[in-house]
Amino acid sequence: MLILRKSEQRGHAHHGWLDTYHTFSFADYYDPDEMGFGALRVINEDRVEPGMGFGTHGHRDMEIVTYILAGALEHKDSMGNGSVIRRGDAQRMSAGRGVRHSEFNPSSREPVHLLQIWIAPDVTGIAPSYEEKRFADSDKQGRLRLIASPDGRDGSVTIHQDAYLYATLLDKGDALKHELAPGRKAYVHVALGALKVNGTTLKAGDGMKISDETRIALAEADDAEVLLFDLA
Repeated sequence: MLILRKSEQRGHAHHGWLDTYHTFSFADYYDPDEMGFGALRVINEDRVEPGMGFGTHGHRDMEIVTYILAGALEHKDSMGNGSVIRRGDAQRMSAGRGVRHSEFNPSSREPVHLLQIWIAPDVTGIAPSYEEKRFADSDKQGRLRLIASPDGRDGSVTIHQDAYLYATLLDKGDALKHELAPGRKAYVHVALGALKVNGTTLKAGDGMKISDETRIALAEADDAEVLLFDLA
């Protein structure tokens, strides 16, 4: 079964300093039919203006992955971590029993374009933790690069859930396939460009829920950057 979630169907808010789209229900956007997909709870596409950002706020019992598409984002948290992540970086914060953090665009000129992803953990009340890894464009070009997994395999960041997050960059005409094990499902999110997913055309901001399928075919790409979630 394939269910297309078009970009324009997402929730949207523009706060001046923040232009944000919500694939699933989040903050003031609520759709009872779009509360997530399996353990995947949030995909927010954010554009943050220079010198602006999210002040200190708290989370608990959530795996939060930040994926930078363009620009830079400065992170500080109550665990003592502080860093600036840029395009190609993936940051994982396990909120566990509670963490506070802030996120700001440190540039005085350039906006930052990012995806913030929340995945519900399979364990709660753990100590919060933080990790970041760099995945160069060359590592994602023409292949599905694992960037988050439950066991940290292949240099991916480690999340507390039976979920695997892949990223790929596909030039014009490129194609890939991903096999789904029995009983698993997937979500494909197109961050940039366009391509066909199992024969259906998706453009930037579109997503597709995939269940009861054994194979995902990414084809006829047009300079696409894509995230693929393999979910229990």
